[in-house]
Amino acid sequence: MGVAESSGVFFTTFQLRGAAYQWWRAYELGSPAEAASLTWTQFSDMFLREYVPLSLKDAWCAEFEQLRQGAMIVSEYAVCFSDLARYASALVTTVRERVRRFI
Repeated sequence: MGVAESSGVFFTTFQLRGAAYQWWRAYELGSPAEAASLTWTQFSDMFLREYVPLSLKDAWCAEFEQLRQGAMIVSEYAVCFSDLARYASALVTTVRERVRRFI
């Protein structure tokens, strides 16, 4: 785990306020003291599960299903693909399926 990976969680949680702060504190207090620090991916997944409505996740999944490269260059398409694939994990359960959909 790199410095940016671990620092991202620290700096982000430092900015939380209100209900999001209370959610994070409850997580921290419920975790064993010897537990490993969360990675950015783990934190991000937890946060999105807690605060992003299912309707928005469904919209992102539909957008993933309709995603085409079109006028985007490959690197732009790859970024969009990866961002949206997070919300369509059931559609890309294997590396083979991920590659097939990317192509």
